[in-house]
Amino acid sequence: MLQERLEEILKEQDSWDFPAPVEDMPHGDMPGDKVIISDALIPHAQTLFRLLVQMMRDKGDNKYVVSIFGGSGSGKSVTTSLLTYYLNQAGIKAYAMSGDNYPRRIPEYNDAERLSIFRSEGLKGLVKEGFYSKDVQEALSALWKKETDSDPQETEQYPWLKTYQCWGREGLKGYLGEDKEQDYAQVNEVLASFKQGDAKIWMKRMGRTEDARWYDEIDFSDTDVLLLEWTHSGAEQVKGIDIRICLRSTPEETKAYRLFRARDGKADSAFVTMVLEIEQEKLDRRMENADIILAKDGKVLRP
Repeated sequence: MLQERLEEILKEQDSWDFPAPVEDMPHGDMPGDKVIISDALIPHAQTLFRLLVQMMRDKGDNKYVVSIFGGSGSGKSVTTSLLTYYLNQAGIKAYAMSGDNYPRRIPEYNDAERLSIFRSEGLKGLVKEGFYSKDVQEALSALWKKETDSDPQETEQYPWLKTYQCWGREGLKGYLGEDKEQDYAQVNEVLASFKQGDAKIWMKRMGRTEDARWYDEIDFSDTDVLLLEWTHSGAEQVKGIDIRICLRSTPEETKAYRLFRARDGKADSAFVTMVLEIEQEKLDRRMENADIILAKDGKVLRP
């Protein structure tokens, strides 16, 4: 049935009118997230819809898991909402899953863990490379209080800080977007259950406070497509993805978006800038495995 409907959509696509967005259209299942549809992203989503339908038809399967990944501000949430809406309106039952429900820590604690790793590894580096001393520790304590120990400009006054920052950065690389930070195993369980046709699946929910954790049982009995929207859904640890869509954005665009949202504290700090740079390096590597790459301006870079 799904393949027949895909064939019909492809035959109708030149004449098919995309439905206008509505207030109650589906969006990701992250608690508290609100999706505001940007008119600029509507044609992008329509382009992706056509490519997605074509790829699903060519693969010939009965169920699909589609990952949509990219940095903050790349349009993941809005694009996923529109794609889910278009698929449902076209007679293909789709569900939007947010990977932001699957970190091991709530945002506040995760931010603290990132900073702790950076500082712990930075201190180790100073000791191992022979730069550590009482005077260095006093200067570093002052930088910690100002929260500027990750600022490259501070290395002009404190040359040893380059070693500290280098070791701290390497420590962060081993944490950001890796299994220590994200519960990929639980995500993979959900994807495997969906692909094997389980009618009902318990889906994790995580808010922004420690007590905001629970599970909802979702009925997937007639769902054809599961769209996983997540910065990390292009990671090698995520198994069972049929089609990977990368929404490409630059670190500058990501930083500007975080400032605009004003949800992430200190979005313009040197430490956050470092985190975004590391995440972008990983996104660039993961982009190599994408089936579809769409630039911020709507240009299709792949296929």
